[in-house]
Amino acid sequence: MSRHIVWQTSGVTREERERLGGHRGFVLWFTGLSGAGKSTLAHGMEALLHARGLRTYVLDGDNVRHGLCSDLGFSEQDRRENIRRVGEVCKLFVDAGVIVLSAFISPYRSDRSFVRALMEQGDFVEIYCDASLEVCERRDTKGLYRNAREGKILEFTGISSPYEPPELPELVVESGRNAPEACIAQICEYLLANGMIPPLAAIG
Repeated sequence: MSRHIVWQTSGVTREERERLGGHRGFVLWFTGLSGAGKSTLAHGMEALLHARGLRTYVLDGDNVRHGLCSDLGFSEQDRRENIRRVGEVCKLFVDAGVIVLSAFISPYRSDRSFVRALMEQGDFVEIYCDASLEVCERRDTKGLYRNAREGKILEFTGISSPYEPPELPELVVESGRNAPEACIAQICEYLLANGMIPPLAAIG
């Protein structure tokens, strides 16, 4: 980094932004295999929170690769850079007092730990969407797993590239067994129990 680059401090603090929004900013980081339900849960949670007046934004893996990370492939190095960039964006959203719901396979523990370390204590909620490879393959409407097994897609997580499940996530949702509604209810329960969102009755 050039020595001429200096961090500019805003005249508006994170606390002031959060006070204006009526809630704190934090990251819900959904991780799991392709087809595990990450995007479904992230968008479902966003709809619920937004309907109750909370400021939210979903960062989805496919969407980010259309713009911010359109120059990256799927090598290990590019995957790590993809998550690094997303982590920095999440940090900005949190500083803005927004609840950011991040849905990325993010296969490597070290990358998820890197993003966690960017945040203040309690701002990063890792949610492991636990669905077996067999379930994810059955759900695969795009044919990605089939193409990966046929060698048409290289470095595909779960087939030719590893996935490292979280060891101590804040939440494990059994998205391979339970309906999205049940998983979303579990996430809401966690957020309410930890005082991360106002009581639903107060914001409904």
